[in-house]
Amino acid sequence: MTFTFSTSDPTEKAAQRAVTRAANHLLARQNAEGWWKGAFTTDVSYDAHDVFLRYLLGVPDQRVITASGRWLRSQQGPDGSWPLVFEGAGHLGTTIQAYVALRLAGDRPDEEHMLRCAAWVRRQGGVTASPLTARVWLAMFGWWEWNDLPEIPPEIIALPKWAPLNIYSFSAIMRLALVSLSVISALRPVRPAPFGIDELFAAPDASAGRPKPSPSGGWETFFRCANATVRACRKGIPRSVRKSAANTCTRWLLKHQEVDGSWGACTPMTTWVMLALHLQGCPPDHPVLKAAWGYLDDSATWPASDVRALQTVQGPVWDTCLSATALLDAGLPADHPALVKAADWLLTQQADQPGDWAVRQSRPAPGGWPFQFHNRSYPDLDDTSEVVLALRRIRPPDRTALDEAVRRAVRWCLGMQSRDGGWAAFDADNTSALPGKVPFFDFGEFCVDPPTADVTAHVVEMLAALGMERDPHTRRAVRWLLDQQEANGAWYGRWGVNHLFGTGCVVPALVAAGVPGDHAAVRRAVTWLTSVQNEDGGWGEDWQSYADPSRVGRGPSTPSQTAWALLALLAAGEHDGAAVRSGVRWLTERQTDHGTWEERHFTGTLVPRAVAAHYEYYGHVFPLMALGRYVLREGH
Repeated sequence: MTFTFSTSDPTEKAAQRAVTRAANHLLARQNAEGWWKGAFTTDVSYDAHDVFLRYLLGVPDQRVITASGRWLRSQQGPDGSWPLVFEGAGHLGTTIQAYVALRLAGDRPDEEHMLRCAAWVRRQGGVTASPLTARVWLAMFGWWEWNDLPEIPPEIIALPKWAPLNIYSFSAIMRLALVSLSVISALRPVRPAPFGIDELFAAPDASAGRPKPSPSGGWETFFRCANATVRACRKGIPRSVRKSAANTCTRWLLKHQEVDGSWGACTPMTTWVMLALHLQGCPPDHPVLKAAWGYLDDSATWPASDVRALQTVQGPVWDTCLSATALLDAGLPADHPALVKAADWLLTQQADQPGDWAVRQSRPAPGGWPFQFHNRSYPDLDDTSEVVLALRRIRPPDRTALDEAVRRAVRWCLGMQSRDGGWAAFDADNTSALPGKVPFFDFGEFCVDPPTADVTAHVVEMLAALGMERDPHTRRAVRWLLDQQEANGAWYGRWGVNHLFGTGCVVPALVAAGVPGDHAAVRRAVTWLTSVQNEDGGWGEDWQSYADPSRVGRGPSTPSQTAWALLALLAAGEHDGAAVRSGVRWLTERQTDHGTWEERHFTGTLVPRAVAAHYEYYGHVFPLMALGRYVLREGH
């Protein structure tokens, strides 16, 4: 790599050295096939689900369960609980599920770490106060009454797509769980465990942590009453009708299995589907379930020979396109073999058949990219736009296939724009408020997939990079983004924590689309970013900012969040500003001897307030992007 600008400035020279070392580190991690993939970590509840599944299907692999137990113990907090994020507060649902998994792994309730856990759970209100997902699993072990859970009738599969609560009114992430849980809810399986969990129930007069009463009136009351009616009428539904509905659900699930054996290339969704199919008569060694077991095994990492951790999902497409962009930002030649190999691999991953998105938007031809190795049903707009942003800068010997792939991707993205001008992750116009009101899930408004600022920004940046900044689709999206700016000058981050991510996505996109750096919206964003910079020069935002407005833009400095702030400031023309120089120094001073950065905090988001994610590569590729743009004096 050659840096265009020679400098004697110590900050810039340190940044140049950091860029070179970080690029070399990243190049060394590329797979021989051309892709990059880092570990993807969430909380331990999905490790617990894996243990539950093996017990409920009657195939407990003792080596796997014992190794999973070691991982669970290693993640327990000092107070006995398990959090959603690194150094976060304990989460009741996750803690209860981890405790039960450890009991299944052989831990005794009188062991010190188990006593601490049970005492913590009781202080939070016990099982009665736990989230719905935990109580569904407990019902399958006989520790909770199915009659006290929401009823998900499998007949929901028959609702036409115009009906308010048809399965396609739920987000792509929730749809697989909805169909699976409708089968599970109808059959109400119980496989009693050989022990009780009375120690997790609070005393009758305990009030701490009790669920707050639902608001009276409105949709919440309507759906509670409707659900009570469904439960009361379940015995009156003809057996043939219910069986037919469950069979239709089964066929739908089988149709959605991926070639790697998964559903949605996602371990929690795969676990729910496997359980539903088993209840419908598939033995554990059925070819469909054998393929799914293979996927779960492939999703496991072994930090030590006797410790097993389950990855929620694997994201090679996302990691590869971001890695390629980071290397290009660092100044790696566009025809470098590593980049050409990455482009060749990415071209093999483009969707070539309609997925679930086509139910709502049948007109655009396929052309998106998924997050994972195999996910034909759910390509997404975020991966697609970032892949195109990388591909359009790479120079293979023959660009014919690459240019055609980009054209297909752009057509698909334009066809997936929502009516309000924004883009969502998986669907268009998936904005109904009703799915978030039904008592099937704990995720509220995140049961649907409305347009978000971060995804819209990436699509806008892609279109602008292709010379389409004046296209009507782009102009509508720019207006939408400007309307989404919050009073403090930031943008909400749906898929990354949180306003630092949203703002780091939007400002570069707006500038790329022709919004000048002195535009009022850009200046408000700059003012906000400089106002929340930490004294050490970095930036950080706590996961709790999704629930606590006082935490917006506040938290310990992290490499990825510092980089997001820098990417926005650089795009806004703040290259020589004090905030940028301080942020650059923070990154260069914390680069490890291996040329990377350590980041243990969770800065990714799957479901705000409910499921956080740690992307191993976030702490590397985004700092490399920011430092690369700084030393090459490029805003985007």
